[in-house]
Amino acid sequence: MSSVKKVVLAYSGGLDTSVMIKWLKDNYDCEVVAFAADVGQGKELKGLRTKALSTGASKVYIEDLKDEFAKDFLFPMIKSGAVYEGQYLLGTSIARPLIAKHQVEIAKAEKADAVAHGATGKGNDQVRFELTYKALAPHLKIIAPWREWELSGREEEILYAKQHGIPIPVSKDKPYSSDRNLWHISYEGGILEDPWFEPKEDMFVLSVSPEKAPNKPEYVEIEFESGEPVKVSTKHYAVSSPVKLIQFLNEIGGKHGIGRVDMVENRLVGIKSRGVYETPGGTIIYKAHQALESITLDRDTSHYKQIIAQRYAELIYYGQWHTPLKRSLDAFINATQKNVSGTIRLKLYKGNCTVVGRKSIKSLYDPKLATFEKEAVYDQKDAEGFINLFGLPIKAEALLRRKK
Repeated sequence: MSSVKKVVLAYSGGLDTSVMIKWLKDNYDCEVVAFAADVGQGKELKGLRTKALSTGASKVYIEDLKDEFAKDFLFPMIKSGAVYEGQYLLGTSIARPLIAKHQVEIAKAEKADAVAHGATGKGNDQVRFELTYKALAPHLKIIAPWREWELSGREEEILYAKQHGIPIPVSKDKPYSSDRNLWHISYEGGILEDPWFEPKEDMFVLSVSPEKAPNKPEYVEIEFESGEPVKVSTKHYAVSSPVKLIQFLNEIGGKHGIGRVDMVENRLVGIKSRGVYETPGGTIIYKAHQALESITLDRDTSHYKQIIAQRYAELIYYGQWHTPLKRSLDAFINATQKNVSGTIRLKLYKGNCTVVGRKSIKSLYDPKLATFEKEAVYDQKDAEGFINLFGLPIKAEALLRRKK
C-alpha cells in the first residue's frame, strides 16, 4: 500500500465515496485527488468541492461533461437501439466509461500512481470502471476499497462516517441508493431489495404517476438526421441543442408519467438485482427512432440490426465501451443510419408514448404498393408462385410424413 503516493478517486459525494477519501489516506498514506463528473446530476453537485476538501482531498476536479455525454455516448447508443434485457435503457451503464476516461486523463496530468472507484464487489460498475482503466491507462494501479476494507455494508459505512465527522447523503428517509444523470435516475438497494415491495410515489423525481398525469394528451415531434435527434418541437416550444433536447424531453415526458421501469435484471457477476428506473426522455427518443427506422430501413437490415442491438446493449452493460468490438459495431450501425432522417410525431398521455405520425424523404414506404386497392406495380397473382416456392420445404416434409 505504501507504494501509492497519489490516487485519483471517482468522487460523487455519495455514501461510498464520502468515506473513501479518509479511508484511502489512512490505509495507503497517500494524497487523494477527487474527481467529480458533471453528467447532468444537477443540484447533487452543490457543495461537492467544499465537502471533498473538508474530508481530506488535496485537490478537487469538477468537469462539465454533459455535451460529450450526449453527443459521443448517448447518441451512438440511441442509433444502436440498445436496450438491456428488453427494458433497461442503460442510463448508469453508459455514463461510466465517460467518467473513467476523464478520471484517467486527470491521473495522467497529476502524475498519479493509481485510480480508485466506489463500486461494490457485487456490482457491474466495478467492471465498467476498470475495463476503461485497463483500455486507456493499463499502467495505473486500481484501488477498489469495497474489495479491501473491513466495512461489511452500508450500516458500517454510516457508522464510520459518523465516527469521523463525514457528512453523508443517506438517512432513514431515503433507504435506497440512487444515481442520476442527464439520461435517467436509477434506484436500487435498501428497501428495494425486496422484489415484492412497491416503490412509494415520493421516491420518484423525474416523473409523476400516470394516474396523476394531465387528462389532456400532448403532441411532440422529433426530427432526426442520420439517426440522431436534432430537433424537438411542441405546439409552443422547440429545442435543438443535444443536452437541452434530452432535458426538455425528460421534463415533458415526466409530466405525462412516461419512462418508469421496475425490473429484476441479471448482473454481469451472476447476481440478480432489482432496479427501478426513470427515463422519460430516453423512452420517447427510442420510440421515435424505432418508428423512423421502420420506414427507412429495408427488412433484412432492420432484422439484423435488432441482433446487433442486443449485443451492443450487453457491450454497454458489461463495460466494454473502449473495445475493438464496439468500434466495429459502430461502423455497421453508422452505415445503417445514413438514411434514418425524418420526423416522428408522438402523443404523450398518462404513461403512454404513442407514435401517431411518420415522414421522411428517405422513406421506403410506398402507399401505392401498400394499398389494398388495385395498382400497377404489384400483381397479386404472382403471390401464388412465391408461396409455392417459399412453402416447398414444408410441403415436402408433410408429404413424407403422410407417406410413412
